[in-house]
Amino acid sequence: MPDPESSQTLESLLNVVEKFPPPKKLKEQAWVKSNKIYEKAKRDPEGFWAEAAEILDWFKPWSKVLKWDPPDSRWFIGGKINASYNCLDRHVKTWRRNKVAIFWEGEPGDRRVLTYSDLYREVNRFANVLKKMGLKEGDRATLYLPMIPELPIAMLACTRIGVIHSVVFAGYSAKALQERLRNAEARLLITANHGYRRGKKIPLKKNADEALQDAPTVEKVIVYQRSDELTPMKNGRDFWWHELMQTVPPKCDPKPLDSETPLFTLYTSGTTGKPKGIVHVNGGYLVGTAITQKWVFDLKDEDVYWCTADIGWITGHSYIVYGPLAIGATEVMYEGAPDYPQPDRFWEIVERYGVTIFYTAPTAIRAFMKWGEEWPKKHDLSSIRLLGSVGEPINPQAWLWYRSTIGGGKCQIVDTWWQTETGMILITPLPGVTVLKPGSATLPFPGIEADVVDEKGNPVPPDRGGFLVIKNPWPAMLKTLYRDPERYRRTYWTQIPGAYFTGDGARKDKDGYFWIMGRIDDVMNVSGHRLGTMEVESAIVSHPFVAEAAVVGKPHPVKGQSITAYVMLRRGVKPAEGLKDDLKKQVRKEIGPIAVPDEIYVVEKLPKTRSGKIMRRVIRALISGQELGDITTLEDPSAVEEVRKWLKTVE
Repeated sequence: MPDPESSQTLESLLNVVEKFPPPKKLKEQAWVKSNKIYEKAKRDPEGFWAEAAEILDWFKPWSKVLKWDPPDSRWFIGGKINASYNCLDRHVKTWRRNKVAIFWEGEPGDRRVLTYSDLYREVNRFANVLKKMGLKEGDRATLYLPMIPELPIAMLACTRIGVIHSVVFAGYSAKALQERLRNAEARLLITANHGYRRGKKIPLKKNADEALQDAPTVEKVIVYQRSDELTPMKNGRDFWWHELMQTVPPKCDPKPLDSETPLFTLYTSGTTGKPKGIVHVNGGYLVGTAITQKWVFDLKDEDVYWCTADIGWITGHSYIVYGPLAIGATEVMYEGAPDYPQPDRFWEIVERYGVTIFYTAPTAIRAFMKWGEEWPKKHDLSSIRLLGSVGEPINPQAWLWYRSTIGGGKCQIVDTWWQTETGMILITPLPGVTVLKPGSATLPFPGIEADVVDEKGNPVPPDRGGFLVIKNPWPAMLKTLYRDPERYRRTYWTQIPGAYFTGDGARKDKDGYFWIMGRIDDVMNVSGHRLGTMEVESAIVSHPFVAEAAVVGKPHPVKGQSITAYVMLRRGVKPAEGLKDDLKKQVRKEIGPIAVPDEIYVVEKLPKTRSGKIMRRVIRALISGQELGDITTLEDPSAVEEVRKWLKTVE
């Protein structure tokens, strides 16, 4: 097990004195007004979650809230539910039918407004398209789409008939898409001919065609026409979205599904080169996302909510699609980059739609700081009443800037900690009751028992670094890894006895507030995207000149972490001009642009144990300026000097 003291800076040297209690008006009007909710949930957790589940409509009530046989959980046993029904049907039966569900803006400037009735109609039609394609409950469909309304439409159409969806981030390469198609055993691929990013067209259909050269389970492909450019279509396999939608009826009844029926799989990076297919199910996941959406963001019917994440990641699943739509919210959805065509694009959107709740990543906040205050100051941001942070720890300086410059010095910030695996927010302020400390995710959500422990599972003293664990089950927790239940058990439930191992380091202060310090395993957090070192290393080593590679995350003022690669060449190969560019192209091809290393160093040796395992923690410590810790297991201590030598050349 990695040593948190040596692999990450867990001892915080910053003594944050300033605290921010909830403003009186917010406290008076918030959904949660009293700290008593924590004690209530602790006293009767199953009763608490049963009450939370009443936020949804069930076709059949459950007979038992929880059956917990670690590491297997079953929530709301016997209950029948449908996510699409909860996100649409129950709203169109009320005044919300004409309420705006999504304000959508494309990067080129095209705009659409979809009410709940509009969304309901489109989802019903597309569900019938799926049925016409022969899909049925339990089949898998992979979605490789840009941030357009058709992405949530396709997701909700899948859930309507019990098809398990797997969304693949549109920034991934053909090779990465292919790997996920094969693992999911998808029968259908849903894509678009193009997407837009910083003014460029992303060739999604071209990537899909390349991926499908070796994805034997895929029978059909549905293509949304995002641009007018000529798009090659394979007869009998490829179909245009708009043509299919013209031939189906506008009504498709939602299928009552067991609470434990899989809702979706989502692939996330791990410490090996093989992505993990996280499985979430209908009942518990929807309860967790709906209640946290309502309470953490204090979301009301009059709010305009904007989460800037991509739906290709879990944040977009939980807090763009299922959470907001389940509680009938009005939200903004934007296709492109925050600085296109200028660095004020986000603030232009906030002003245009009157955004009241704004949820983004620390990477974006640090980029805003770098671009300068003049850009947000060009726009009226006074509509914003609550700010959120997600994806990685936020440093106090960025927290204070965010509150002052974007929030006008008046907004509370909900700094949220959670993961793809957890499905829902687990550590967070409740805006009406929590006193905030800049940089702290504050306290576990009611009903969640978190702790910071040593490698034996013993709680560590206040302000001492350790492993962040969750000690009790929660409704939206992952159920397994698709086609790999043993890896699920080994990865999350064997490291610390009796607890879910998050893979993050943290500390708790004397007030019980949690300070998240980042990953303690071989996973990097680059611009809020979670990437496994092994995936990048595998891409580099696939180059014929490379023998071995060690990839680590390096602290970066904007991205959080940047990717640095140390490469050993095959015997007899000399470092040629252009090799580093070739290696970057290789990574771009294998994974996508998000995984391309910022820096590549060709070295003669790498720090290894006597058994041949590369000690990435030693390299991380070197490039981060930390203590090396125990290096007695190093086979050749001179390898440390090899890495240090290259660091000196760039200092």
